[in-house]
Amino acid sequence: MTIASHEPVPIVLVVEDEPLLRLFAVQVVEDAGFEPLEAANAAEAIAILESRPDIRIVFTDIDMPGGLDGIKLAACIRDRWPPIKIIITSGKPLPPRTVMSAETVFFPKPYRQDRVIASLHQMAA
Repeated sequence: MTIASHEPVPIVLVVEDEPLLRLFAVQVVEDAGFEPLEAANAAEAIAILESRPDIRIVFTDIDMPGGLDGIKLAACIRDRWPPIKIIITSGKPLPPRTVMSAETVFFPKPYRQDRVIASLHQMAA
């Protein structure tokens, strides 16, 4: 699926504290034809979300330093920016009793690039 040139390129915020994993995720987003933005933690992600109303999708890891993990970040996004779609990833299983909206997708690490790209396109459609 190709994004038409007359439409703006969707913006995807990648939130990952591990630099190499963030670099890989940014590459996946670029390979999908989207414009990536980067945040190293949830607090940085919220600051970017507050300043960029054009973000369509957030691709976040669960385990991050600080008081806000990826699950709490997703809940914050649901409350403050409901139209934004969310992809959550982790090297661990989802915590018990984790509640995600129907528009949120979870990928265990290591995730398959083609599946993430397919989800990005579906979310941006």
